[in-house]
Amino acid sequence: MQIKTYLQQLQKLVPSILLERMQYIHSSLLTHWILLQGSQQLTFNQKSAMVFSPHQDDETFGCGGMIAYKREQGIPVIVVFLTNGQGSRDIDTESRNKIIQTRKQEAIHALNILGVDTSAIHFLEKADGHLQTLKPEEKQEAIAQITELFKHYQPEEVYVPHRKDCHRDHEATYHLVKAAIKQAEIKVELLQYPIWLFWRAPLFIMLKLSDIAAAYSFSITSVQDKKNQAIATYTSQLESLPPGFVKRFLGAYEIFFKV
Repeated sequence: MQIKTYLQQLQKLVPSILLERMQYIHSSLLTHWILLQGSQQLTFNQKSAMVFSPHQDDETFGCGGMIAYKREQGIPVIVVFLTNGQGSRDIDTESRNKIIQTRKQEAIHALNILGVDTSAIHFLEKADGHLQTLKPEEKQEAIAQITELFKHYQPEEVYVPHRKDCHRDHEATYHLVKAAIKQAEIKVELLQYPIWLFWRAPLFIMLKLSDIAAAYSFSITSVQDKKNQAIATYTSQLESLPPGFVKRFLGAYEIFFKV
């Protein structure tokens, strides 16, 4: 059963408030299990990093602690947003542009808190929700843009959403970045950060044992307050996200999956 079909059937059977509670419990159990049993400890390093985020907030939720930690050590971190973050709402042009500008400013504010200079933040401004359905020429343009960033900055580590992250833009981001790494002919360590993976799907449906074996946990205790402050700047998003979902990212650890 495809994950989209699974979720649609579950939403029909379970009231939304109960479904959110079930998802929170499920997500918490998976997170604790991976932290305690299913992951290795990720050793901090001095490698420069490039973080790819489908939307304005994914970067802070998924690896805000790692970003802050590296920046405190003076390590270069570049952040690239692939979509304009307008969401799926059918609205007029003026409202659409207002949302795009609001989310861009929230992203800049959040990343400044984490220690990233505004000059190190890039917005590719692709249509939100459509990364998987880009036309061939649009897809090649996106890959070329990412390739150019790779060649310019020469990062040693790259962070992307998990390839099975249960969101079309997130999964498409992974594949676009992988294609650009190949095209740029650079050698980097690729780490995946989960956003929706633990929330939207049972572990046994989405992850194989080989996936779990690649899990690493990273303590962000010393920069946890910075990350939480950065998350709080995304006011336009927080009001529409389940509280339990947001709570999962306020803890003292981040989880990554090596490729």
